[in-house]
Amino acid sequence: MIKGFRRNPGYQNTKAMNKEPAHEYHVGIAWEGGRKGLIFSPEVTGPPFNADGIEVATPPQFSKGVPGMWSPEHLFTAAVSSCLMTTFLAIAENFKLKFSSFTCDARGRLELVGNSWEMTEVILSPLLSIDDEGQRALALKVLERAEKACLISNSIKSKVTLQPTVLVGGRLSVLSPN
Repeated sequence: MIKGFRRNPGYQNTKAMNKEPAHEYHVGIAWEGGRKGLIFSPEVTGPPFNADGIEVATPPQFSKGVPGMWSPEHLFTAAVSSCLMTTFLAIAENFKLKFSSFTCDARGRLELVGNSWEMTEVILSPLLSIDDEGQRALALKVLERAEKACLISNSIKSKVTLQPTVLVGGRLSVLSPN
């Protein structure tokens, strides 16, 4: 356990009856001064306060925000996008979908809702390249399933909109949102 990093004392595992064990991911943050901090995980970057951490700051849209740095809002959006990708990779493997590249542009929308700021929507625009025209429908199906199975998307209250594009032999196929 990271020194000074404790589980919420009121925490109770409400899903103790599940057959799957719970998983924990340890992350720490250390304030560096001003509106900046260093986020790290001993599971990813080594000991705390290691230079391999990610510098984070208040975004420039807010008072004393720091431009050009990762913000919690960027990390939130990145969590949704990276979960889509890793879920896609697992499902694509199960369906034996052959692809040559996967990229995903993600845009997170922060809005004032009532008296508080909320991430209201994340728009995911994956671009998938495949070589076989015969796998176009399967590629779109795998992308849809990946979005529906993404554990981060399923854990947040923000709307997640999928706008995938499949490139096949120079032609694009866009799945229209529901």
